Amino acid sequence: MWSSRTFVVVLCFLFVIAPYFTRATTDGVRARCDSKQFRNGKHFRSCIDLPVLDSYLHFSYVRESGVLDVAYRHTNIESSSWIAWGINPTSKGMLGAQTLLAYRNSSSGFMRAYTSSIKDYSTMLQEGPLSFHVTQLSAEFLNGEMTIFATIVLPTNTTVVNHLWQDGPLKEGDRLGMHAMNRDHLKSMATLDLLSGQFTTIKAANDNMLLVKNIHGLVNAVCWGIFMPIGVMAARYMRTYKGLDPTWFYIHIFFQTTGYFGGLLGGLGTAIYMAKHTGMRSTLHTVIGIFLFALGFLQILALKARPDKNHKYRKYWNWYHHTVGYVVIVLSVYNIYKGLAILQPGSSWKIAYSTIIGVIGLFAIVMEILQFNKRWSGLCCKKSKDLEADQTASIDV
Repeated sequence: MWSSRTFVVVLCFLFVIAPYFTRATTDGVRARCDSKQFRNGKHFRSCIDLPVLDSYLHFSYVRESGVLDVAYRHTNIESSSWIAWGINPTSKGMLGAQTLLAYRNSSSGFMRAYTSSIKDYSTMLQEGPLSFHVTQLSAEFLNGEMTIFATIVLPTNTTVVNHLWQDGPLKEGDRLGMHAMNRDHLKSMATLDLLSGQFTTIKAANDNMLLVKNIHGLVNAVCWGIFMPIGVMAARYMRTYKGLDPTWFYIHIFFQTTGYFGGLLGGLGTAIYMAKHTGMRSTLHTVIGIFLFALGFLQILALKARPDKNHKYRKYWNWYHHTVGYVVIVLSVYNIYKGLAILQPGSSWKIAYSTIIGVIGLFAIVMEILQFNKRWSGLCCKKSKDLEADQTASIDV
């Protein structure tokens, strides 16, 4: 056992050396930014670790002349990506941003850097002049790190700017694809004090967009990915039991109409909002979504044109209605996973939806097994009876 004197000595020793460990830890964190040495020999007075997207900003600023030398670094990035950093002189969001962009040419392997002024949310980040003068614009890519260098002339005595940074995929033909919509990509903007190097993240707009994004994913997953399959299963499996007629029909109509109109109001409405405020472009996910709404509308119209059970065209209507319904289910589930890949809300969302759709699928398999004889034995018996009738007719002849 330690004596009280030994305990006090050890405690005092730890108290003395603790500041050195704290300083070493702090220096290690800052080393990610401050210790960077650029190959072109450039040096910058200030450096900050940006809070998201593995990004760092190095800059030197002269207030009297408004000259800002900047180097924006993005680490842990693929060569088939683009990066951007910009200043928004008019607001705290994307609209109006004056940006510097860079990417690695897929054919030549050389880096291309250019400027683009974002005038609307449907921008394709085309090359164009900025509202301030830019010189010495260049870029480099080395060991998974992409950097943009530039000298910017701001209005004199500018002290605080709204800046933003972003990355995204490079599509075929070196087209800049849309950036991801997860939390980090929506939080990549802040106000920056050019004199002190302090920055403050912008929360209000980001939080609103994250809320809209989550509502869009949740509404579509429930309406198209859960209600629609349940409605189809109600029609397929409940109608085989005479005691559940016409209950199965009302359940089928409830889930199908609720899924469609819920998706129309909540899913499509939030999609339009995001397209207006984040510049979402036409993707396979968007095309499938519009196609699903069109198919759903056709299904509603088909109810008005449904023939009676004994009508000679009823079987053709059934083929059409059932085929379109199954196509809607398959495309809905596929598109929900496409949406999760784009919005990236977190693995828990994908796990939760996969669990629910897995349970629904398992239930469908069990019901198919239980109702196999009821569904297919009649068809087999009918074929056997038709064969016997043909044979009898041949003997009679």
